[in-house]
Amino acid sequence: MARQVVLLRGINIGARNRVPMAKLREVLEKADFEDVRTYLQSGNVVLSSKTKPEQTARKCERLIRSEFGLEIDVVVRTPAELAKAVERNPLGEVAKDPKRYQVSFLSAKLPPAGRKKLEAAVVEPEQFVAIGREVYAWHPDTIARSRLWALLAGQQLGLTATSRNWTTVMKLLEMADE
Repeated sequence: MARQVVLLRGINIGARNRVPMAKLREVLEKADFEDVRTYLQSGNVVLSSKTKPEQTARKCERLIRSEFGLEIDVVVRTPAELAKAVERNPLGEVAKDPKRYQVSFLSAKLPPAGRKKLEAAVVEPEQFVAIGREVYAWHPDTIARSRLWALLAGQQLGLTATSRNWTTVMKLLEMADE
């Protein structure tokens, strides 16, 4: 069994896409995942699985569809992949508030068209760096009214993206290493 970090996209935001974490843990445990733990109410799960990360993502999507009636995209990272994303930390010198420093975990490498969309959305002093299957975004003034954030939180990039602030990323890495 290998540890994996499972990131659900767009759940428990306001009144839509409600997924209770206790019920999610129960559903995942019944589906033969082990050591299932959640963090916060925003779809952060650390578990152990016999399947590869891509298979885990698809299995979780099917389970959420059948148990909760929701179409939720899932992105999975191994602890090593998450540790590498933290190690890179390309904006660590400028991103001083971890709540405004976001990492978007992508289902695939950002295509050139997606990168161009993000570049066009950046408003100074915002910054972003795309490396592999992660996009690091620094929103020093606001996240809520950021066009960059809207693109990263939306579905206009041509792939699945789900974002976590730096505090959550660090906590998930800690949980994955336990």
